[in-house]
Amino acid sequence: MPIQKDLKRIVRARMQKTGESYTAARRHLVDKPIPPAAKCAEIAGMSNDAVRAKTGYTWRQWVEQLDLAKADRLPHREIARHVGASYDVSGWWAQTVTVAYERIRGLRQVGQRCDGKFDANKSKTFPVPLDRLYRGFSVKRTRDRWLPGETLKIRTSTVNKSMRITWTDGTSVHVYFTDKGPSKSQVAIQHAGLDSRAEIAKRKDYWSGRFSALAELLKV
Repeated sequence: MPIQKDLKRIVRARMQKTGESYTAARRHLVDKPIPPAAKCAEIAGMSNDAVRAKTGYTWRQWVEQLDLAKADRLPHREIARHVGASYDVSGWWAQTVTVAYERIRGLRQVGQRCDGKFDANKSKTFPVPLDRLYRGFSVKRTRDRWLPGETLKIRTSTVNKSMRITWTDGTSVHVYFTDKGPSKSQVAIQHAGLDSRAEIAKRKDYWSGRFSALAELLKV
């Protein structure tokens, strides 16, 4: 779909109807200016070259097209559905484009989910085999040594792969384990359902400290 051509055609149609300049007509069609290309990429968290290589369009082009579709008035799910149905992109890229658009247009903060909640992510690689790292989480006696005072419930688990945990305060923690070699493994935490962006930094600091404690424990 020729994004720039379509936008120019619509702007020029308004110019003929109202007598406005190109800039004025475009401003009426797009409620607020789109940030510069570099700023769009910064907000999206991905370079323009990367998104263009996978979708055919830069971030500014995506914003222009979705503005024309009045996507800023739609809920997240409908924007993603529109992207997936109207463009030759996968479901993952439809979601990625939608999230980036919402961030660039100020509809969503970085780290914020479509339900308004926030997630904090933290990972660390440990110089131990995968099964030993997994036991650091799965064995309660061991877990209590580096997570003292926490009352948590493991809802689901897949050995050496993942866990879903209900945390002490009712938030949800998703844990993912990755084998990095004979004596190296990684754990990635997604602490989900936080109430504010400020909570992200607090939870990351918390998990950084707990990972340090776990690293000391695993040296034994």
